[in-house]
Amino acid sequence: MKFKLIAILLLIACAFAACDQPDKNGRRRRSASLLTPVSSGNPYEVMVVADDSVWNGYAGAALQRILDKPLLGLPQQEPQFHKSHVTEAHYDNITNLFRNIFRIQIGKEYTMAKMTVEKDVHSTPQMILTLHAPNQVEASVYITEHAKGIEGLITSEEINRTANDLYFQHNVKFAKKVKEMFDCEFYIPIDIKKMKVGEDFIWASDDGLSSIQNICIYSLPYVSEKMFTKKPYIALRDTIMKRNIPGEKPTQWMQTNPEYVWTKNISVNGQFAMEARGLWEMRNDAMGGPFVSHTRLDEKNNRVIVVEGFVYAPDKMKRTMLRRLEAALYTLETPSVEDNIKEENGKN
Repeated sequence: MKFKLIAILLLIACAFAACDQPDKNGRRRRSASLLTPVSSGNPYEVMVVADDSVWNGYAGAALQRILDKPLLGLPQQEPQFHKSHVTEAHYDNITNLFRNIFRIQIGKEYTMAKMTVEKDVHSTPQMILTLHAPNQVEASVYITEHAKGIEGLITSEEINRTANDLYFQHNVKFAKKVKEMFDCEFYIPIDIKKMKVGEDFIWASDDGLSSIQNICIYSLPYVSEKMFTKKPYIALRDTIMKRNIPGEKPTQWMQTNPEYVWTKNISVNGQFAMEARGLWEMRNDAMGGPFVSHTRLDEKNNRVIVVEGFVYAPDKMKRTMLRRLEAALYTLETPSVEDNIKEENGKN
């Protein structure tokens, strides 16, 4: 299978001098060496390398506000990232293998605050963000002004890593069924095996005992641009889920909690998409949890395709599970995307 990696559009990331650029198909490619060791740490973990005075000062506080910011759309507050801290004196051949590293270096030799981004320096996959600044005040101001860029850069890197892994190891049976029914490429984790097929709808689940991770894909005829706005999206989602994900009783079915839904426009593979995240619940039942979805337009077939991941994990933290499902959404390639890629390859 051809090496592919999803690109998430992050305009602000281009402001960082060392960022790698997407290829002509809109995918970022991760450089790797067979000689580099595998990185340590878990997804969405960030190790901050800074002297204690910096970590406990203005600069450290500004960065910790980013790392500790709650992830939107979860039933209980969970930080976007798990953080750890080591001083420069303890940044050695063991700690430098961490997957996400943020270094803050303060010194009079730096005339202005500037951040660089390096990939796979000591291990793979790895991203090292280094901020140089003449003093803590300027470092704090830089971090605060670039908060969205820093947050987005780490998030997109983690999503890219998971999505890239899914190209090489995924549920093949599910992928074949998606191709057969929707003529799309879509890859999900291999442990999400249980599958239910409906009309223009596929639901896959890992059917766990203490927690359940789910992914579904469905399509609708394109009617208007309003399908990519919050209220119509919720109405369409509730209609589809009521039909395809019922409860144990006739009066029970999945529905959206309209008070806790957030939407925004993003770009996936160079195509417009609407991201929605929020909370779902089972009508007349106590079940519920978080979800995240992408709504995409397939221009070739004049239809809308929705891919969604949702979690049921009572009494458990859900950030990591939902982020894993979210990464799978970025692997979706509609026929429109595939045609664009073939056209670009033909030109080259």
